[in-house]
Amino acid sequence: MEFHVSLVGRVDLTGQIYRQIKAAVLDGRLRTGEALPPTRELARRLSVSRNTVSAAYDRLTAEGFVAGRTGSGTYVLPGGFDRPAQAADAQRIRPAKTWERIRVPQMDPSIPDFDFRPGIPDVRLFPYAAWRRLLAHWFRTSSVGSPMYADPAGHAGLRRALARHVGVSRAVRASADDVLVTSGAQQAFDLIGRVLIEPGTCVAVEDPGYPPPRQLFRALGAKVVGVPVDAEGILVDRIPGNARIVYVTPSHQFPLGMPMSLPRRTALLEWAERVGAVVVEDDYDSEFRFSGRPIEPLQSLDRAGRVIYVGSMSKVLLPTLRVGFLIAPRSLHTALRAAKYVVDLHTSLPLQAALAAFIEEGLLARHIRRARNDYAARYARISSMLQQDFADLLEPVAVTAGLHLAAMLPPDADDESICERAGANGVGILPLSPYRRAKGSPGLVLGYGGIAVPDIAEGLRRLHACLTR
Repeated sequence: MEFHVSLVGRVDLTGQIYRQIKAAVLDGRLRTGEALPPTRELARRLSVSRNTVSAAYDRLTAEGFVAGRTGSGTYVLPGGFDRPAQAADAQRIRPAKTWERIRVPQMDPSIPDFDFRPGIPDVRLFPYAAWRRLLAHWFRTSSVGSPMYADPAGHAGLRRALARHVGVSRAVRASADDVLVTSGAQQAFDLIGRVLIEPGTCVAVEDPGYPPPRQLFRALGAKVVGVPVDAEGILVDRIPGNARIVYVTPSHQFPLGMPMSLPRRTALLEWAERVGAVVVEDDYDSEFRFSGRPIEPLQSLDRAGRVIYVGSMSKVLLPTLRVGFLIAPRSLHTALRAAKYVVDLHTSLPLQAALAAFIEEGLLARHIRRARNDYAARYARISSMLQQDFADLLEPVAVTAGLHLAAMLPPDADDESICERAGANGVGILPLSPYRRAKGSPGLVLGYGGIAVPDIAEGLRRLHACLTR
């Protein structure tokens, strides 16, 4: 048969010929027993030297795709696929059905003119000079230390530093042995799920709530059930009796923003102890508290060993660092460490060492104080304008910490359409409805980590125009 080879440019000509013939054999366009063009003929057609074609044929022969017959030519050997490419595509390998249902959101690299997207810290506040100094130190040959892989639980110095940090800042009761360093909070949830979830395990999550853990638990084989929240947090009496894991964001509910009241936290812990369930506490941005008394975490109230506390550096420092941690009851230490080992051995060691020094030198505490004041000013400005200019359009949910607030729309509003109009007007903002599993009131989720105070007024003015169309 006539086989077509085409060359692009004059670079790696042998490689181009080799790859095209190999692809033709593998997808069935060249079948077992068919002859390749003689080297002299193919070289003439391609305007290349005969040696170039011979080298490609020699490579194909060495790899077992073709074989030469003395005085006859070069022929395709058995081992290819004697069917057309479209047939192979129809029988392609398919993932488990769980993964066909999960959609990865499109990451738009562009930044809106007025960025009210939630969960985004202000990268301009990060102390880059100090971080570069520490990271450069730990990337020196003399500082890296052993070339062997490290403890899956994490760098010993970082585990000590994190235990002290959350002990002082959040009253979390933990020693370095209780801390396990992860590649972001999402990996912490993955490890927890691997250790605790069996097929059919009932996992309760807040509704509305943060989607990634919900999707992860379902992918691990859990039956995920949404539980409504009100102004005090998750409705404990609505948690299914057979739930064995409850995922909550008690210090700053995501996405509504209110903290879980003390009576509700007490009720949740009593329920968990009574039924033998585990409470996964996601404390993702409570360091940025700007009013009211600090909310005591569930972990510090827990006396029965039912709470696993998860923290993250994504909001505190930078999302791109991908450093998180979990603090678990002692009974889970061995299993969680083993799970971390089989998932990725350990988180980047130089990164962990640099972060440990960053904390020990007081740089983290200093950064949090500076950022907290900045975010408090942004929240105050947004809250004031919402109350003054949006009284009939939005009902803000009062918050005392974090990097975002929610505002409820009238029941007949279409929050997704509003956000699309806002985006076209240069305003980045997210609707509330995608965070819900059950039907509920529409709303908007406004972040203030990505927008400076001087830009807030114009951004909200543009948003107002989208609400009054």
